[in-house]
Amino acid sequence: MRVFVAGGTGVVGRRLVPQLVSRGHLVTATTTDPGKLDQVARMGAEGVVMDGLDAASVGQAVAAARPDAVIHQMTAISPTHAGKPDIKHPDRWFALTNRLRTEGTDHLLAAAQAAGASTFVAQGYASWNGDPQGGWVQTEEEPLNPMTGTAAAPGMAAMAHIEEVVLAAGGAVTRYGALYGPGAIDDQVELVRRRQFPLVGRGTGYSSWVHLDDAASATVLAMEQHATGVFNVVDDEPAPASEWLPHLAACAGAKRPRRVPVWLARLLAGDQAVLMMTEGRAFSNAKAKRELGWQLRHPTWREGFRLELTQASAFRQRDEVPS
Repeated sequence: MRVFVAGGTGVVGRRLVPQLVSRGHLVTATTTDPGKLDQVARMGAEGVVMDGLDAASVGQAVAAARPDAVIHQMTAISPTHAGKPDIKHPDRWFALTNRLRTEGTDHLLAAAQAAGASTFVAQGYASWNGDPQGGWVQTEEEPLNPMTGTAAAPGMAAMAHIEEVVLAAGGAVTRYGALYGPGAIDDQVELVRRRQFPLVGRGTGYSSWVHLDDAASATVLAMEQHATGVFNVVDDEPAPASEWLPHLAACAGAKRPRRVPVWLARLLAGDQAVLMMTEGRAFSNAKAKRELGWQLRHPTWREGFRLELTQASAFRQRDEVPS
C-alpha cells in the first residue's frame, strides 16, 4: 500500500515507519523540520515537510503522495515544540498538540478524502483516563474521563474530537497507553533520578503502558486490515502507581520515590497528577488482540522498563568511553 504517515519523525513515527517499510509498504512520512528529511530517508521512506495546522500544506502533501492509507501521528510534545514538561498546566503544555488533534485532524481527514485514501488511522490515548466511576480496568465501551473543570480538560476534549471525526469517517483510533521506549520517557526518568517524581497518597491509581514498538505494530495491523472503531493499545498488565513508579526508579538505578500527601501534590502538580496517581483507571487490550491479532513484544512494563533502561545505560557507557 501507499501509506502517508503524518508525524513520521516523532517518537512513534520513528518506530512505525521502519515497520511499514519492512512489510513492503511505500511510505511518505512528514516532518516539520527540513533537517530531518535525511532521517526519513534512512528509514526507507520519502520525506516531506508539512505544517499540520496549514490546510493548504496538508492538502498538497497528501495529494502528492496519492496514498491508499493515511496514519495520523502528529503531536508537538517534544521540548522543541512545547518547552519543558508542565504537568500542572497541561492546557499550556499541550496547547499546540491539542490544535494538531483538532484542526490538524480535520485538515488531514479532508485531504485523505480528497485524495481517495480508503483507510485512516489516528493516534488516541488510553492510560489513566478511564471513567472514574467505573472499574480499575476498562474496555472501549466505557467512557473516557473528560476531566471537566481542570486544566486537563482541553486535552481530553481534543482526544474526544479525534475519536468523533475519525469514527464518523469510517476510520480507526488506536488509543496508546503511556508510551515508553527510545526517547519517550527520558524526562520522567531524569525526574525519578533526582527524586522529583514522588508517589501521591497511597498510589492507588492505575495506568496502562505500552512500548513504542508495540504501539507501532498495532497501528500497522489496524491499517493493513482497514480496521474501523476504537482499540485500546496497551500492554497486558495495568499498573498501580504504587508499583510502576518504584519499579521505574529501581530500573533507573535511583532511590525509592518520596511520598507526598494529596493536598501538597495538588498544589505543586495539579489535578491531573493527583487523579492519575490516586484514582486513575487503566484499560484492557482484549479487543485489539482479538480483532487485530495483535501480539506484544513487551507484554509487561515490568520487564520492558528493565530492558529499556539497561540498554540505555549500556549505550551511555559506550558513548562515554574515550576513543
